[in-house]
Amino acid sequence: MTLNLKRRVAVSALFFLSGLCFSSWASRIPDIKVKLGLSEGQLGGLLLGMPIGSLIALPLVGWLVDRFGSRSIVIIAAILYPLVLPLIGLAPSFWVLACILIIYGMSGNLLNISMNTQAIGVESMYGKTIMASFHGLWSLAGFTGGAIGAFMINWKLNPFMHFCLITLLSWGIIAFAYRFTIIQQGRKSTGGLVLRKPDPLILRVGLIALCGMMCEGCMFDWSGVYFQNVVQAEKALVTAGYIAFMSTMALGRFISDYFTDRLGTARMLQISSLLITAGLVLSIVLPYLVPAIAGFLLVGLGVSSVIPLTYSVAGKANTLSPGIAIALVSSIGYFGFLFGPPLIGFIAEIFSLRISFAFIACMGAIIGVLALSSFTAKSTPQLDVR
Repeated sequence: MTLNLKRRVAVSALFFLSGLCFSSWASRIPDIKVKLGLSEGQLGGLLLGMPIGSLIALPLVGWLVDRFGSRSIVIIAAILYPLVLPLIGLAPSFWVLACILIIYGMSGNLLNISMNTQAIGVESMYGKTIMASFHGLWSLAGFTGGAIGAFMINWKLNPFMHFCLITLLSWGIIAFAYRFTIIQQGRKSTGGLVLRKPDPLILRVGLIALCGMMCEGCMFDWSGVYFQNVVQAEKALVTAGYIAFMSTMALGRFISDYFTDRLGTARMLQISSLLITAGLVLSIVLPYLVPAIAGFLLVGLGVSSVIPLTYSVAGKANTLSPGIAIALVSSIGYFGFLFGPPLIGFIAEIFSLRISFAFIACMGAIIGVLALSSFTAKSTPQLDVR
């Protein structure tokens, strides 16, 4: 196995670790809700803990990666992120769990920015776009974590024991991966935290990420409700739209690099925009089971490449270091993930759920508009590939 391939496998393992930890927590939310006796409203408030933690960490994470190098930060984050999981299983009350979830969100974002910076380094070694394949491993880990969670629930293993096993498995992944992560030299002077005005390229890429994350958030949080209330699917088929979306999103991340190398980033984002918009319009105009599933399949395929491509472009920008550029794009984009789903609810309350999905279709179309011009960037990571 060549050194470049070893580095690619190692960074892929970190993406798998991240997805496994996130999906493991998500799979036990119903059990934790019952354990703490939470209402739907309390659970909704509790779930804000992770995005709040992520937003708190964002101004600092890019600076840390830039100052100390992504290798040091990614190893620390990969140890810390799964370590917080068992604490979630032990939380005795709403407020204790809320604080733990804020820490979990902070450590998760520390891992997210540092491992994407590592991925940019590997991508520069290959000389072609491979970012989406890393994110595909995250999606695959999501399925794996969900399956493990279902198995643990079936065996009546409590969340704490389940999370302890995931922590041990995650640390095993770190023990394998850390030797082949890329040594990126930290810089003595970085110009402070990420709270700065982005340049035009980073701003445009960040807005594309915002629209992409808003579309993802819509699918994650509202696909089941749409199939239940608008499509009026049978109870057993309420999750069909979500499953359709997730399956093509995962598949798309494993094949989009091939098309990006041949078509270019701007054209690939335009195609993604077309798929998202067409899929949502299809499910709105024909809100029946088969067309709605077909529409959600198109949305998943379209969404799959948007975030990986924005991170890839940001990491190669010649105006900022990769860590800070990715953190800036993530900061802008994350607002779409955080505020998109509640906005859908407000629009649905005033008008209808179909109108709110039409709004998300407009967000998908904006991606194509923002990608009309090409992205020019030079790769700047300082690599030591010893």
